[in-house]
Amino acid sequence: MSSHGSSNTGSKTSTGTASAIKTPANAGIGEDKPRVFDSHGYIGKQFTEQGALGGAAQKIGGPLDKEGMIGKQFTTEGSIGGSMQSSMGGTKGRSN
Repeated sequence: MSSHGSSNTGSKTSTGTASAIKTPANAGIGEDKPRVFDSHGYIGKQFTEQGALGGAAQKIGGPLDKEGMIGKQFTTEGSIGGSMQSSMGGTKGRSN
């Protein structure tokens, strides 16, 4: 038998770490994510024009429209939406 047999250690020419390869298991690791009440977060995005609640309000229109008396308060520039964005919005990074 020869001592030059194949080895099961894999290629020695590839570099990097396993975490450098994006898979469903490690997708999003190390990235900043929006907090749940952020306008891009799980709950906050429901109040945007494209979200379930904000979209329904847009269809109703009138004072609930994003430019209406009530609806504009829920935008990120409005008093309610702006307060939520300031206090509970933003992103959560790796250290949080």
